[in-house]
Amino acid sequence: MGVVTDRRRVVRVREGARAARPDTLAVEEPLMVRLVAPGTPLGAPRPLGGPRLVGPVVPVGGPLPDDGAPARPGSETLTVTMRTPGDDFDLVAGWLVSEGVVGAAADIAAMRLCPDEDNTVEVALARGVEPPRARAFATTSACGVCGSDTVVEVRAALRWPVAGDPVTVGADVISALPDLLRERQRAFERTGGLHAAGLFTADGEPLYVREDVGRHNAVDKVVGAALRDGALPAAGTVLQVSGRASFELVQKAARAGIPVLSAISAPSTLAVDLAEECGLTLLGFVRGDSMNVYTRADRLR
Repeated sequence: MGVVTDRRRVVRVREGARAARPDTLAVEEPLMVRLVAPGTPLGAPRPLGGPRLVGPVVPVGGPLPDDGAPARPGSETLTVTMRTPGDDFDLVAGWLVSEGVVGAAADIAAMRLCPDEDNTVEVALARGVEPPRARAFATTSACGVCGSDTVVEVRAALRWPVAGDPVTVGADVISALPDLLRERQRAFERTGGLHAAGLFTADGEPLYVREDVGRHNAVDKVVGAALRDGALPAAGTVLQVSGRASFELVQKAARAGIPVLSAISAPSTLAVDLAEECGLTLLGFVRGDSMNVYTRADRLR
């Protein structure tokens, strides 16, 4: 686990009086994701709080498993994202799901922290898995796929269509999810500066909860944890997020096979359009016993 919070000196002003005091802030650092070709030596792994490695453990200083096919030398930077350190392997795995690259843990041959560079994860895909398009820019919480013409394209590319998921969820369960999520936001309790995402059963039982400065990263961490546990597609589940529902979050939910997305704040028009196209239930303004159901209200009982 990386450093999630840090202390900074601030001047607090209250009722005209000033006082110097320490404040706890959420850490934000870049994470570079590099694609490494099978057969490329990765060097010694750096521990990340004892994480589970995806796929077989690569011997220290040894190459990734090679089946004899020609390997592309070197590595390629896929993306750089600004994130809160911690659960980095889940983040990378979830990002690959969101990009439509992987659907099972076996699609990732191995992942490890780069021994020579901080904040860098090296990932090798299994043979036959096509890599995502490299991004030549930093990904932030505002990034996503833009343009209404992408709605149909996203639906057509879904690995696990969610429209036919028969799950139903009680309104009382949905109403309880924001508080259940909030209770598990340990870093938010100290900083007030982190988003969260949680995957729950239709009965409101928590499966995975993750925090991050970016909404999209928190969702990727949840989806990546589910992938690495063999829990995708996440049929019959509800994804609760701590902020608004953007097009990108609907896309990430749909690509993970999640049929219900609940948000504390508002969705965007394109998020509603995509949810409608995919047959995903989208709820917003979930506060107390009040909520708006924007699509597939038949799943709410």
